[in-house]
Amino acid sequence: MELIQTEFDFVLPIGYIDSAGIVHKKGKMRLATAADEIYPSRDSKVQSNSAYLPVVLLSRVITTLGTLNKITPEIIEHLFLKDFSFLQDMYNRINQNHANRIHTQCPKCEVKFEVEVQSLGG
Repeated sequence: MELIQTEFDFVLPIGYIDSAGIVHKKGKMRLATAADEIYPSRDSKVQSNSAYLPVVLLSRVITTLGTLNKITPEIIEHLFLKDFSFLQDMYNRINQNHANRIHTQCPKCEVKFEVEVQSLGG
């Protein structure tokens, strides 16, 4: 039986800062479904501005961020651009390219390296 990896861990480069000042960096993103790609087209913000599509899409596929278990478009809107770009790139990698290796950089020493994305529980 072939196991399919459907959820991927990530660490944001900067992190989402909530209203209490808590920084949330670690999270999980799941593979997108057809519904994830279709549903956002019904959103009124997406209908009036197609650039809003990635915001709604990411809010559907990010399952956790720090201690947050419900990710809304408003949370995605308040991400720093570097984190938003990171998540868009990750979404594309896991859903379109199926690549399991990512290029990253140590936030402390800034050394660049490549890591393999591991399956949860496997």
